[in-house]
Amino acid sequence: MKKNWWQEVVVYQIYPRSFKDSNGDGIGDIRGMIEELDYLEKLGVGAIWLSPVYQSPNDDNGYDISDYEAIMDEFGTMEDMDEFLREANKRNIKIIMDLVVNHTSDEHQWFVEAKKGKDNPYRDYYVWADPAEDGGVPNDLRSTFSGSAWEFDEESGQYYLHLFSKKQPDLNWENDDMRQAVYEMMNFWIEKGIGGFRLDVIDLVGKKPLEEITGNGPRLHEFLQEMNQATFGNHDLLTVGETWGATPEIAKLYSNPERKELSMVFQFEHIGLDQQPGKEKWDLQPVDIAQLKEILTKWQTELGNEGWNSLFWNNHDLPRMVSRWGNDQDYRVESAKMLAILLHMMKGTPYIYQGEEIGMTNTPIRDISEAEDIETINMYNERLEKGYSKEEIIHSINAKGRDNARRPMAWNGEKQGGFTSGTPWIALNENYKEINVEAALNDTNSIFYTYQNLIQLRKDNPIMVWGSFELVDTVDQVFSYYRKYEGECWLIVTNFSNEEQPFISEDEIEEVIIQNDKEKITTLREITLRPWQAFVVKVK
Repeated sequence: MKKNWWQEVVVYQIYPRSFKDSNGDGIGDIRGMIEELDYLEKLGVGAIWLSPVYQSPNDDNGYDISDYEAIMDEFGTMEDMDEFLREANKRNIKIIMDLVVNHTSDEHQWFVEAKKGKDNPYRDYYVWADPAEDGGVPNDLRSTFSGSAWEFDEESGQYYLHLFSKKQPDLNWENDDMRQAVYEMMNFWIEKGIGGFRLDVIDLVGKKPLEEITGNGPRLHEFLQEMNQATFGNHDLLTVGETWGATPEIAKLYSNPERKELSMVFQFEHIGLDQQPGKEKWDLQPVDIAQLKEILTKWQTELGNEGWNSLFWNNHDLPRMVSRWGNDQDYRVESAKMLAILLHMMKGTPYIYQGEEIGMTNTPIRDISEAEDIETINMYNERLEKGYSKEEIIHSINAKGRDNARRPMAWNGEKQGGFTSGTPWIALNENYKEINVEAALNDTNSIFYTYQNLIQLRKDNPIMVWGSFELVDTVDQVFSYYRKYEGECWLIVTNFSNEEQPFISEDEIEEVIIQNDKEKITTLREITLRPWQAFVVKVK
C-alpha cells in the first residue's frame, strides 16, 4: 500500500457553532477558529475536519445546505474562510471540509426550481414519487428524524423523499446533470486548497427508494468512482465516508486504493454496543467489553492492505465517550486518558472531537425545553405518544442525545467559559469552571498532555502507523494488544473498568512509552491493574 500523509496524522474535528465566538453573538465562527489555530498546533494535529460552514437555514445545524459556495452569515465570510485556510496551511494543518451531497436544504436554489413543476429542468435533481393507490405515502420508508420519509407537495400532487428532516430533500444521484454540478462544486473547494472531504451519509447516495433500498444501493460504488475521477482523484487529499452499515468487506470496496474511491470510511459497529439489539439507539444497555474487543480487533485485522481504518470515540453526533463508557465522576481523568491511549495506539487515522482532549463530559438536562437538537426533540414527542414516561425519555437523552457533544468549548473558567462574551446559542456544561483549556494547559498531568504526547509518539514511531495488531488473551475487562513492526514490539495494556483487574505476561519491559498514572511499571509478571489504568511498554 502506498504511504499517504493522511495515514500519519491525527485529525481534530471542529463543530464551528460551539468552538469559539469572536464577535459576541453567542455563536462560534471562523474568526474564532483562526484565533485558536495556535492551540491546535500546540496539540500537534495535522488536519481539521470542519463541520459544515456553508450557507444554511440551520434546520439540522448546517447539514442542510442552501448554497455550497457561500458561507453561513453567522460564521463569517468567504474572505474569513480563505484566511482560515491560509493560516492553517502555515501551521501544516490541512482543512477537511464536511460535505453533504445526499441531500440539500429545501431552500437551495435547485429545490426552489424543482418545486416549480414537473417539467422544470431541476425537477429530476431530487427524488419524487406519485402517491400510493390509496392516495397516501408511496411506501413505508422512515426518516431518521422520525415519521415518514415522504413529504407531500400540494402543487404537483407528488411526494418528495427526505431521509432526514423534511427541510432536507434527497438528491437524485441517478441524474447525470446533478452529479456533474456536485463535482464542479467540489472542484471549487479543491482549488481553494483544502485538504480533503468528509462525506456525510455517503452510503445513501445509491438509494432506490421505491424499492426501499437506502444504504449500499446498486450504483453506489460506480458513483464514488466517477466522483473520484472527476474531483479529488487527481490530488493528494484525505477523503472519509460516513458509512453506518459498513462491514470490513464493504469498507474494502470504499477504501481499497486500487478501486479509486475513498481514503477510508467511518464505520460505527462499535458505537452501537450500548444499544439493545434490534432496537433504537435510545434503548440502552451496558457496553460489553469482550464484544468491543472482538469488533475492534476485527476492524484492525481484516482490512489488511485493502483498506484503512478511521479511529474515533466521539463526534458531533455522539455523546461524550468519557461519560458514556468511561467514568466521568470518580475517574474522569484516568478513564479519559485510558480511552485515548487505547484508541491512538491502534492502526488507522485517529480523530479527536473538540473538547475530548480536555475531558469534556455529557451535560444532563432536566426538561426537554433545554434541548436544541431536532432528532432529540422529535424522538421525545414520538415516545411520549407511545406511552414512555418523561423520566425514561430524558434518561435516554442524557445518555445518547446529540446536544451532549455540541455544548460550547470551554476555554477558561470565566463567564461562559471564554467561549463568548454574549449569551451562547446553547448553555455550557456547568462544570466548565473546572474543565477548560486554560486549566488543562496549566496542569502538566492533564488529559491534554496525554493527547499531545500520543500525537508526537505517532510522528516519531512508524510502529504506531504501520505496525501489525494482535489481541492479547485477558480477562474481559482488560483490553490488551501488541503492535509489531520491523522487529520492534509494543504491548498496550488497559483496564476498561472501575475495579482492579489481574494481568500477567511473560514479556520483559525494555522501555515505558506512555502511561496514564505516575506509578512506573517495572514488571509484567503478575500485576494488579488499578481502575482505568493504561500503559504502553516496548518489550523484548
